[in-house]
Amino acid sequence: MAETITYTLVKSGIGSPKKIRATLIGLGLNKMQKTVTRKDTPEFRGMLSKVQHLVKIEEK
Repeated sequence: MAETITYTLVKSGIGSPKKIRATLIGLGLNKMQKTVTRKDTPEFRGMLSKVQHLVKIEEK
């Protein structure tokens, strides 16, 4: 497994359920096209799997 994971918000969370919007905020994605790099942990993987239709994921 990679050391870090980079993800970018490519689709808006507007109109999504509250849980999805809360997950985006928890991931640090509050604006479109914002890119975040974090340590690759199971917690972040689980959160990203919930919003995989809104983000683009790149492993490094």
